[in-house]
Amino acid sequence: MDDLARRHQQIQAELAQIGITLPGSLTSRTTRCQRASCHCHASPPVLHGPYPTWTRKAGSRSITKTLTPEDADRLRPYFAARRRLRQLITELEAVSIELAEQPAIPKTPKTPGDQPA
Repeated sequence: MDDLARRHQQIQAELAQIGITLPGSLTSRTTRCQRASCHCHASPPVLHGPYPTWTRKAGSRSITKTLTPEDADRLRPYFAARRRLRQLITELEAVSIELAEQPAIPKTPKTPGDQPA
């Protein structure tokens, strides 16, 4: 088995181990409130937060959800798994293209006297 075919199998094996994936990104946001007397309006301002947020696309809409710090820690590996999934798919496509572009290996014709081993 050549290196490309071996890498193709390795990628497939790694894909089978991915598990849960989540689209979007996990970011940390700080905010300013509406109360004029709040410390977030002082000079220099001390903003509220940071608040972990999950932003993703659903069709043409962006959906943002504020998470608890515990939920952010729990979901963080799922975002990393999604990034790895995208990398693997890109690599799998590239390897598949290379495999498809290789010339076909001609099969050797069997002679009447050949016996299977």
